[in-house]
Amino acid sequence: MTRSDAAPDPATAHAWTALGGDPALLGNVAYRAVSGGLPARLPVAELARATVGVCSLAAAELRARRSGGAVPEVRVDEGAVATAFVSERHLRIDGRRPTNFAPLSGFWRAADGWVRTHANYPHHRARLLAALGLSGDSGPDELAAALAGRPARAIQETVYAGGGLAVAVTEPGESEIPLGELPLVESRWIGEGAPRPLPEAALPASGVRVLDLTRVIAGPVATRTLALLGADVLRVDFPGLPEAPDAHADTGFGKRSAALDLGAPEGRRTLEALLADADVVVTGYRPGALDRFGLAPDALLERHPGLIVAQLCAWGWSGPWAGRRGFDSLVQAATGIAAIEAKAEADADADGHPGVLPAQALDHGTGYLLAAGVLRGLTGRQEVGGGRHLRLSLAGTASWLLRGIAPVPRGGGPAYDPAPWLAETVSGLGTLRYACSPIAFPDGSVDGPLDWARPPGRLGVDAPRWL
Repeated sequence: MTRSDAAPDPATAHAWTALGGDPALLGNVAYRAVSGGLPARLPVAELARATVGVCSLAAAELRARRSGGAVPEVRVDEGAVATAFVSERHLRIDGRRPTNFAPLSGFWRAADGWVRTHANYPHHRARLLAALGLSGDSGPDELAAALAGRPARAIQETVYAGGGLAVAVTEPGESEIPLGELPLVESRWIGEGAPRPLPEAALPASGVRVLDLTRVIAGPVATRTLALLGADVLRVDFPGLPEAPDAHADTGFGKRSAALDLGAPEGRRTLEALLADADVVVTGYRPGALDRFGLAPDALLERHPGLIVAQLCAWGWSGPWAGRRGFDSLVQAATGIAAIEAKAEADADADGHPGVLPAQALDHGTGYLLAAGVLRGLTGRQEVGGGRHLRLSLAGTASWLLRGIAPVPRGGGPAYDPAPWLAETVSGLGTLRYACSPIAFPDGSVDGPLDWARPPGRLGVDAPRWL
């Protein structure tokens, strides 16, 4: 166990400082070590526990401010962290194991290196194949043949121009992404107004209304965490925009889900009515993608002072890649992480296949950081008027992993076992086996890990209203 009276964990201290937290509270975070969780060349375990640690601390801080008491100690179990960071792999739906990557998603040999593709969604698959001049029914063999004779960066730009997703695998230090310029968290207060204190409640985010405009993993992990802590989370999707049902089964815990056509006047009116009573808006789209719907942060905060607007994207909020689509696996490839995590020489394939992190840690880590930022914004709003604008990116988290975290020698601890951190529930999607949340809840009345109030339901079937 890392003791709370010891020197603060460096990664936790860095993340807490980036969130604007009081350094005096860092002694309130302790960790229970395990051996063998999230093994990697890069300090993934340190990143994972730090993001969960600061999120747990932010939750404890908010609850204490609501009650007027002191901030309690939180004790994060690294076994719970390791299990939650691969929650999509532990998920079972009526005993079925979901498929997390489609056949055309992965690493492919190019003429001068490697590329990573992402084709999990039908429209991304179609665009990838069309950009490369392949027929819509092409499979892995045809794709491999089409890529083998082309330079990696030429593939990257050709597919990008066609609306698809492929990036060249880069060596450390050769990334086109300006990693040194990417902050872990960007935060600013906007406008003035009266403080908006929250009454005392059993859960830190009870009574908080969160409008969730996110997809895939990072944003849904953030809003799943806010739902765990008591928030009324309403996810809103665009009709016709595909979402993997299995992904929603993993990250939809605690939420309701509605569909709104924001291109139609009625959809816009409904959205504005939701915004009028919301406390938090979380978005997970490319910079500027939602602006035409009145969801640009400054426009939102002008209409709704006191709102907390939290945004995440793949590649950062400025620079030549800011407007590109991206996923965790692509960011790993384009920032040098995949090259670092390549198999050890003794076990490597003859062609030097790139490697991956033991989890989609950029997604999960950014999700917990985003939730922590929202919780800290709610704490600040207790005493300070105005609204808050938060921005994070997967590439910013990648930069922190590559440049800002040093491995920390830790005692062995017990061998990692995910079993204590798995649970089962019946839902409208079937019987789900799922990973428990790793958030440490400082309340002796809770026996074991805090669980969600509701399992995930079918995507887009709930009424677009607050409870």
